[in-house]
Amino acid sequence: MAATPEEVGLHVPPHLSDATLRDSAHMAGVEFEPRDAADIARLLVRTGIDLVEVGMVSGPGSKDAALIEATHDAIGPERSMTLLVVRDRHQVATALDEAERLGVRHIMYSIPTSEQHAKLKLDSPSAKLLHVVARSAISQAKDRGFHVTFSGEDGARTPRERLVPYVEAGFEAGADRFRLAETVAYLSPWQMEEVISDITAIDGSEIEIHSHNMLGMAVANSLAAVRAGARWISATVGGIGERGGNAPLAELLTALRVIHDDRRFDLSHLTELSRIALRGAGLGEAFQSGPTTPHAFAYELPGQLLHPEAYETLPAELVGNRRELRVRTRLTGALVRWALDDSGVTVDVDTFTPWLVARQEDEGAPLLDRDAIRKAAVDFQNV
Repeated sequence: MAATPEEVGLHVPPHLSDATLRDSAHMAGVEFEPRDAADIARLLVRTGIDLVEVGMVSGPGSKDAALIEATHDAIGPERSMTLLVVRDRHQVATALDEAERLGVRHIMYSIPTSEQHAKLKLDSPSAKLLHVVARSAISQAKDRGFHVTFSGEDGARTPRERLVPYVEAGFEAGADRFRLAETVAYLSPWQMEEVISDITAIDGSEIEIHSHNMLGMAVANSLAAVRAGARWISATVGGIGERGGNAPLAELLTALRVIHDDRRFDLSHLTELSRIALRGAGLGEAFQSGPTTPHAFAYELPGQLLHPEAYETLPAELVGNRRELRVRTRLTGALVRWALDDSGVTVDVDTFTPWLVARQEDEGAPLLDRDAIRKAAVDFQNV
């Protein structure tokens, strides 16, 4: 039996935001069409995701305007959030003008906190300048009535003595939420707990974690952040995003289900979400890992197909996937019987199986799945 949330330190179940329609835009060559953005946004909301992050605005004439408007039409601006780039006070004002024109209600400021990133993007590593820029940007947005999340871009590499005062300054300026961005994958889960604990200790703070997956620990680090008091997790469908991708949504939600018995989310849309997002991004399904891939519930051993409960953490159907046979040269009668079950195709399996094995050898052992075996059985009937 799974441990209760309280037993494993998940005292408050986290809110989920999804950055597929924003972070993936930073991937080389990835551009979503408005129709795909609308479909993805709708499925995310049906899954139970609280906030859909879409697009990036730095000033007038945003190239992401069509994506933002399509997402608003699909799920409404209250369920959407758009990133605003921060460089100086004047630039922030023009970005806010554009956000207002597009009907944005929730904004997220991208503000570099590490010395390396601040020097590159604010032309100075000064912590004092960082505070001035953040306070100005946040107060301008609050004066206009926006809900404001402010980030610590490259926050995971920002020393505590620089990060904590910055987060305190942002909340003092009126921000609603702070996002720690593990822009450069850098922390282990136990290190993440320590970093998050430092900022959740700030009175009135609401903290979100946004991890990148270059080291393969984005989900673990996200759960560690929640254990330390973070209230939000940012993820992406299929884990798509720059620099090794982000915390993959399907793995995150299934981890919450299995480890924390968190049943708030409808997981049945996850496989469809992955297919739409990866198609729209121009990426192959092999890009992703986890429970929504075509091979996640695919087997070539009869015992695994006949007794899947002995091998699966969760059933395929729970995430909208299906159990499948995939085999090349290890074809057996038991596998053929499983593939033909309920197909309406009747053959003598003991005769058909060696015939199919011989054909596989002649054709160079192409991959067989359930549908291919059923088609071959029809061919065999006609021989």
